[in-house]
Amino acid sequence: MTSLPRPTHHTARGLLSAALILGLWALFLTAALRFPLAVTPASAVAAMLLVALQTFLYTGLFITAHDAMHRTVAPRYPRLNHAIGRLAVLLYALFSYEKLLKSHHQHHAHPASSEDPDFHDGEHPDPPRWYLNFLKGYVSVGQIVGMAIVFNVLHHLVGVALPNLLLFWVLPSLLSTLQLFYFGTYLPHRAPDGGYADHHRASSNDFAPWLSFLTCYHFGYHWEHHERPDIPWWDLPRMRQFQRLQKSHSKPVQST
Repeated sequence: MTSLPRPTHHTARGLLSAALILGLWALFLTAALRFPLAVTPASAVAAMLLVALQTFLYTGLFITAHDAMHRTVAPRYPRLNHAIGRLAVLLYALFSYEKLLKSHHQHHAHPASSEDPDFHDGEHPDPPRWYLNFLKGYVSVGQIVGMAIVFNVLHHLVGVALPNLLLFWVLPSLLSTLQLFYFGTYLPHRAPDGGYADHHRASSNDFAPWLSFLTCYHFGYHWEHHERPDIPWWDLPRMRQFQRLQKSHSKPVQST
């Protein structure tokens, strides 16, 4: 495959994307934790919209960290790149960036296999049990204790109402894990009927770019990501289009 040209302002756009996601996450979380919940239709609709928005931004935190693992947030500044990744997973749920970094590169080295930490256990490929196995590999007791401490500090010392914490801090982070798993692991790496096509053992969805962005920051263009992990999330639609053009040009012309 012909090499895909790199974007001209790669570092600048990577840093801007990360700053927007981190900033919007913090801004809307602060507003949501102060949101006056009430038993009215308008309040219920506003609360649901905030939950959906925060879920999307939580997913953005993880996608930012994921790109940092591939050094595409700030490729010219490795220390800054990894610092942003550490901050993103810390805010997400006190994850260890180093542990995630090791696991993710193992995933790329052995996708959809017994050596892939993101894959199912070999016996339960159904989504619910695959998801539980997926979580088990990343969530630690220390992490849960740390989140519980933060929860109690926010509630008892900062004074955040318990319903707001549960609805806008706990629930979106949990929903985000489902979003990441379903669109970024299960759909791309489940075994197709005819078997995997190549060593990437991955497939991509056919969503339009706007829908691809809303579902999981283009992470559903997953074959393209495995083919070119140096492409940041925001440039995957271009890679997808490029790959489609390459396929169309390589098809033999049928004689009539």
